[in-house]
Amino acid sequence: MTTTTADLPEAGTVRLVDCLVGELARAGATHVFGVGGANIEDLYDALHRAGTVRGVVAKHEFSAVTMADGCARTTRRIGVVAATSGGGALNLLPGLAEAYASRVPVLALVGQPPTGQEGHGAFQDTSGKAGSFDAREVFAPVSRFCARVDEADSLTELLRRALAAAQTDPRGPAVLLLPKDVQQARIQLPGRGAAQTPSVPTSEPTASTVLLDTVAVTAAANTLRRADRVLVIAGEGVAATDARAEVAELARRLGAWVAVTPDAKDVFDNSDSRFAGVAGVMGHANVEDCLRRADVCLLVGTRLPVLARGGLEQALAATEVVCLDPEPPFVPGTALIGHLPDTLRAVTGRLPPRSRACPRHAGPLPTLVPGPDAQARGRTIPYAQAVAAVEAALPHDAHVFVDAGNAGASAVHLLPAPRHGRFVLAVGMGGMGYTFGAAIGAALASGRRTYVLAGDGAFFMHGMEVHTAVEYAAPVSFVVFNNNAHAMCAVREEYLQGGVRSDDLFSRTDLAAGMAAAFPSLEVTGAHDAAHLRRALLRSNAGGGPAFVALDCDPGEIPPFRPFQSFLEATRGTQATDSKESFYERGVVHVG
Repeated sequence: MTTTTADLPEAGTVRLVDCLVGELARAGATHVFGVGGANIEDLYDALHRAGTVRGVVAKHEFSAVTMADGCARTTRRIGVVAATSGGGALNLLPGLAEAYASRVPVLALVGQPPTGQEGHGAFQDTSGKAGSFDAREVFAPVSRFCARVDEADSLTELLRRALAAAQTDPRGPAVLLLPKDVQQARIQLPGRGAAQTPSVPTSEPTASTVLLDTVAVTAAANTLRRADRVLVIAGEGVAATDARAEVAELARRLGAWVAVTPDAKDVFDNSDSRFAGVAGVMGHANVEDCLRRADVCLLVGTRLPVLARGGLEQALAATEVVCLDPEPPFVPGTALIGHLPDTLRAVTGRLPPRSRACPRHAGPLPTLVPGPDAQARGRTIPYAQAVAAVEAALPHDAHVFVDAGNAGASAVHLLPAPRHGRFVLAVGMGGMGYTFGAAIGAALASGRRTYVLAGDGAFFMHGMEVHTAVEYAAPVSFVVFNNNAHAMCAVREEYLQGGVRSDDLFSRTDLAAGMAAAFPSLEVTGAHDAAHLRRALLRSNAGGGPAFVALDCDPGEIPPFRPFQSFLEATRGTQATDSKESFYERGVVHVG
């Protein structure tokens, strides 16, 4: 075929996707996580050609979002995810919902059919035309900003708005819908033609545009100055805005006790004498004791949702509450709305140092309920021993991602946060399997050893992202607590519903053998006791790529979860001990 002058690219122009990749690099993005497809393939081509932002192909779009989420939480840069139209796009929703609820800045780039085919029976049409549903209406509830790029020249402005919305308090996802023909359209090179609007650099997240109310700041400071004893409960917002130093200084000025929410265990030094433990349903009884003794409870970077306030309701009702956060709290109290570091500095600046600190407290002592001697039966490793082995091997600068369920509750309760790494629990939507993608995104973006602590239920949902870790040599140590069950469901049935049902208990699976067969290059260990687990994790720390360790746990062992502990206290533990043994004696656990 003869090429004519009309077929040649116009001088000084590039494809929209090439411009987009350049703008992402300018904004500080280092990776685009996603799954390819016909209506997003041009973006992947641009990533490959540019080489400035790394494209990472996941196994599932949900995990691709969590990779972007993990990247954002550990680096404080924008996390970017890309997906094609139709089912690929819709698979993004649960991950974006988690990022929305947990205020994680994620940019989703979602391919759409060519505009000329919309309303004419296009494959995977989500334009809202001719009876199709509108993708904007689907993504709007789980995003801070959602727009279609209908005209190529509108990209720069819409991208600027998307990045700003994702990184302005309250943070969260932004979504750009990109029709295939618009992706391929040619636009002026940045810096030529019309003036270009600079993108928002993600290395410096945008502060809230809400100006601090100086009267409210003074009132909050006066309330804290008058209080004899203060309990600070710090949340994920402290990590998101890197306000740890400000929290530590405020606690020092107040002489306060400091507790943390389950999703923010790393925001205050767990070895500090002021550390009171984790608040809420997976936390420590010591927090409630400190709250009952406090005159004021100061919430910092948390609205105190149910998982963080479970068991504290009565004490909260009897205590004055002040909240420093971009949004008002879920409990009655005085709210000081604003960008958290600015708010903390403003309040701290109005406080004189205390001459004395709050009195000593009992400390966040573990309250794990001892179960039957499972290890003596030669089958399982108790949670407390397993978590202690992880603690012994965990590098100080590692990141830890904890999944839902019994394993997660045990880790939140028993495992101290690494001194210089993140400790992340996704409580926004609490989706099982979140950790597998999130840890990969964190490891690739930060370059640090990253731990996954998850149960077999979470593994069977999204654990095949291990393949992604192998393909990209991500330094992730996957630790899977295998109790061959949806064990938290089974324990709830046993104690809260009158008897365990067999549908949440499974035949035994040898996960280590399966992973070793599937991935010959992967370092795999089936740990038979806590010492073996620790040695395997120390080996993984020394390696440069992923490792997988599986250990068998007892599905009847009670995790440190307040509803179960309350039941045990009410029954004095006798019924519970008998019930746990009956998981095996009645044959409802399939062990062979």
